[in-house]
Amino acid sequence: MTKLQQFIKNKPYLIWYTKNYDNLSEKAIAESIFNYGNWEDYNFLESSLGINKLNNIFNELKNQKRVNLGPQTINYFSNYFKAYA
Repeated sequence: MTKLQQFIKNKPYLIWYTKNYDNLSEKAIAESIFNYGNWEDYNFLESSLGINKLNNIFNELKNQKRVNLGPQTINYFSNYFKAYA
């Protein structure tokens, strides 16, 4: 189990639709933290993956055909990554 999977296992309210934390991808964990996490959760994610990798994951998520990120989340993190990544 990776440290991200362990982190999300300790915060089951971020991913309530599964109990199978061992098979969650970085992308699935990042999406749930973008949507439901707080700033502390995001900082852990960024320190674990790095800002450039997280920027790539965010761009994949927001450019999918079916986007699960809210408009405010997309706007905020688009501006955030434009400034810091």
